[in-house]
Amino acid sequence: GTNGIAASLPDPDALVGPLQAAVGAGIPVITLNSGSNDYQEIGALTHVGQTEFIAGQGAGERFNDLGATKILCGRQEESNVALEERCDGLADTFSGEVVSEFVGLDADQTEQQNAIATALQADPAIDGFMGTGPVIAVSGLNASKDAGREMKGVAGFDITPEIIDAIDAGEIAFTIDQQQYLQGYLPILLLYLNVTNANVAGGGQPILTGPGFVDQGNAATVKALVEAGTR
Repeated sequence: GTNGIAASLPDPDALVGPLQAAVGAGIPVITLNSGSNDYQEIGALTHVGQTEFIAGQGAGERFNDLGATKILCGRQEESNVALEERCDGLADTFSGEVVSEFVGLDADQTEQQNAIATALQADPAIDGFMGTGPVIAVSGLNASKDAGREMKGVAGFDITPEIIDAIDAGEIAFTIDQQQYLQGYLPILLLYLNVTNANVAGGGQPILTGPGFVDQGNAATVKALVEAGTR
């Protein structure tokens, strides 16, 4: 009974089949956030989100500019493919060496921070830290302080008030923003235009909302927009 469906795919095995059935019933579907590897199989009009590998590539280029030579890419989940893709993309464009490791869950930041500090102390060559989320990025910053290490750069993915404040203070170099508000807004707009005006955007390709970058130059602006609820 619906005119269109916008859906994220955190569990493709559970969701691809029902969404294929919706498309088969003539209901337009757009996937968002997660689903970039599955939207074509579903027959969705397009996918709105971020390709994690491409986002990681953008981070690698930024770390090159920061002058880092060896990066610890810390992951907060042990078997999350999306986080692995972020580290893989980082390694693809970074001119130095990338070590990708699971360093503890966000749920226990003390353990996470200690694990990162231990990794830094074990390898003096590491001069950069990339957290594959915002909480772990702040843990990386605190761990580098605990370990007494001067880093070429610390960075993360996604947005929390804590990471924005650290960027604004010049302690974290940047975070990659996949602009999640757009991931919710654009599919509804595109479905409306499809139903009312037969418009299709994307040309069969995903519509990327990231990587966008938040650094010291725009952190204050983004912080105000986060507080307004649109970032």
